[in-house]
Amino acid sequence: MSDREFHCDTCEGVALFETPPCVDGHGADCPELVCTGCGAARLIATFAFRAPRLEQRRRGARPAHRRAA
Repeated sequence: MSDREFHCDTCEGVALFETPPCVDGHGADCPELVCTGCGAARLIATFAFRAPRLEQRRRGARPAHRRAA
């Protein structure tokens, strides 16, 4: 199990959070954490960015601009 310190709203202070046994197969990279003091759950959101395609830039295509309403 992996341990990290975060602010816990229930404990009203910094507390130790640990990764519970993950049934989804994430292992130590599981995004779910549990406060060791009160048992409150915390989810760490992870996401990935797509890199811009080089072919579009080479052709001179410009990214679409958004307009304000």
